[in-house]
Amino acid sequence: MQQRCASSAVNLCRKILQPHRVASVLPPPPPPPPPQPPLQPPLCDIFINHRGVDTKRTIAGLLHGHLFRLGLRPFLDSMNMKPGDKLFGKIDPAIRSCKLGVAIFSPNYCDSYFCLHELALLMECKKRVVPIFYDVKPSQLRVVDYGTSSAEELERFGWALEEAKYTVGLTFDSLQGDWSSFLNCATDAVIKNLVELEDGN
Repeated sequence: MQQRCASSAVNLCRKILQPHRVASVLPPPPPPPPPQPPLQPPLCDIFINHRGVDTKRTIAGLLHGHLFRLGLRPFLDSMNMKPGDKLFGKIDPAIRSCKLGVAIFSPNYCDSYFCLHELALLMECKKRVVPIFYDVKPSQLRVVDYGTSSAEELERFGWALEEAKYTVGLTFDSLQGDWSSFLNCATDAVIKNLVELEDGN
């Protein structure tokens, strides 16, 4: 009788300790986490904020071409957008993803809601901005209330404009300036700022 009880106890222990018996009562392992999607590259390296009627065919277009030929990715609305694109749907993401902003101030700059919105968004996103004062002095730039913007928007635009006016920038006189020399100077300023931003990351 003792042998039979001992044999039963041994068999019971073996059954309890069998691996497949233990595994059967454990919950299944959790599935592996899904693979992370690859990081999307920024839409552009440099966002060129400008007043088209003043600069698109001159300094803005020339600077875009100069930077593009160097292998950089500048964003200029007339070059990077196509008919049917939503303005804010393309421009705002480009600003948020860019590394550097170039703000080209010109005589009619402050008449444009879009120019001021882009500048404000660059500042709100804490982007470094290189100002270029094209045929205009910083002291001549001011937000004018035409009755089409809210008080909050006017305050936002005024703040962004003051931030830019008190940032060291470049000046250019289209009648007396040397275009080739200025484009080289502006390109050097853009590249130096990009290098500093890369070194700081």
